[in-house]
Amino acid sequence: MKHLTILVPKGENNLSSIVGAYKIFSRANAYWKDTGRKELFRIELAGISKKVDFYDGLFTVKPHTNIAAIAKTNLIIIPSLNHNYQQAVKKNKPLIHWIEKQYKNGAEVASICTGAFMLASSGLLDGRCCSTHWSAVNTFRTMFPQVDLQADRLITDEKGIYTNGGAYSFLNLMIYLVEKHYDRQTAIFCSKVFQIEMDRNSQSSFAIFTGQKSHGDEMVKKAQAYIESNLQEKISVEHLSSRFAVGRRNFDRRFIKATGNTPVEYLQRVKIESAKKSFENTRRTIHEVMYDVGYSDVKAFREVFRKITGMSPLEYRNRYNKEAQV
Repeated sequence: MKHLTILVPKGENNLSSIVGAYKIFSRANAYWKDTGRKELFRIELAGISKKVDFYDGLFTVKPHTNIAAIAKTNLIIIPSLNHNYQQAVKKNKPLIHWIEKQYKNGAEVASICTGAFMLASSGLLDGRCCSTHWSAVNTFRTMFPQVDLQADRLITDEKGIYTNGGAYSFLNLMIYLVEKHYDRQTAIFCSKVFQIEMDRNSQSSFAIFTGQKSHGDEMVKKAQAYIESNLQEKISVEHLSSRFAVGRRNFDRRFIKATGNTPVEYLQRVKIESAKKSFENTRRTIHEVMYDVGYSDVKAFREVFRKITGMSPLEYRNRYNKEAQV
């Protein structure tokens, strides 16, 4: 029988991702038993504390065992963390070292949402792709510039390391892992029991673009402010660089370093974020919204909108605005 370790880190983390992982894998085990096969995993919650309190002591988790008692495991699940990521990493250094050791000993590792901060702190994500919650993207990039963060992706899978996007999208990762380790039929069964949509591959439609503003480059901040104040204009990068008296190549380099986006990507994301808000809150037509954010070519607008959100403007409006459907 294989061994599955669901970690319970010290400090504030997310109870739902621990419970959800435990329930889904327990149900997958039960399904195999019901269909005449042996349970695939022995599932243990493990940590470095005898108990961990959640939500000001409203709930308490008592791990089955300490990580020191687990010499070898096959799959490790890291739950999502709450917002003080640096403190969580500091409090859980023994867990992080243990994860690194187990991976080098053949274990697979899956991080849920902002659990990617713990995984990245181990060094195992250096040079590899990773996803996390869209709201933590800027902090993650600052802390781990050596990681290839692909925040639009719902799930990444590379050399036995899995990561996923934000919040309850971890349920999709659990179904993905069930299919990987059990089989497709077991994954379908679990998706039906827990009513989780299968084969989702993007969290783009859920992301809210706020821009990276925590850098110290004043020229880039002024360029960002100019972009955000002139949505209806067709702004070229050449216009921006000359406006701020910086050469085009140097402007691009500084902008990417400060924001994580090229100037063109930033322009597109700001405009599409504004368009999304219009689709959510008004009854304006697609053409009206398109003109409001500086596009005159409907084909180009649709292509950029789909690239950023994963769906067409009409699909987005129909999903998030009930009044617009009437």
